Amino acid sequence: MRKFAVFRISDEVFGIAIERVVEIIKVQKVFTIPGLPGFLSGVMNVRGLVVPLIDLRKRFGMEPSGKKERIIVVRFEQEKVGFLVDEILDILPISQEEMTRPPSIFRGFKTEFITGLGRKDNNIIILLNIDNLLTSEERIMLKESIGLIGEDLAGTDKTAK
Repeated sequence: MRKFAVFRISDEVFGIAIERVVEIIKVQKVFTIPGLPGFLSGVMNVRGLVVPLIDLRKRFGMEPSGKKERIIVVRFEQEKVGFLVDEILDILPISQEEMTRPPSIFRGFKTEFITGLGRKDNNIIILLNIDNLLTSEERIMLKESIGLIGEDLAGTDKTAK
């Protein structure tokens, strides 16, 4: 039995394995920095740590629902990255019997983003493979951006708003 942070983007319900989740926070001030790759919305200050923010709605080509936006901070390789989502629904245990492999095409999503589908009651939860959300080129760009951001903010008060 695995636990998943379950959230909504537009009309779809997704889950991320809870062992990857560092914390779930309210939307904070996002700082845009010139030259960041297009998949990054900006960066935010989480207790003195600069965390890049990826808007999963943009990533998946979906419209925001205007609900209670939240940020899920996850471990992504050796870094922390924030994912902007429409709302957090629950933390749910999903057994192996409640999980199935994704169909080859699922509503236009690339199946490499998906580890499977979870079934709870009469609901389907799209279980994300966050390791595949970025291409290898985007991963390099993310690492370079984090390095540049760290250099730009060195010696400055990172807690200043």
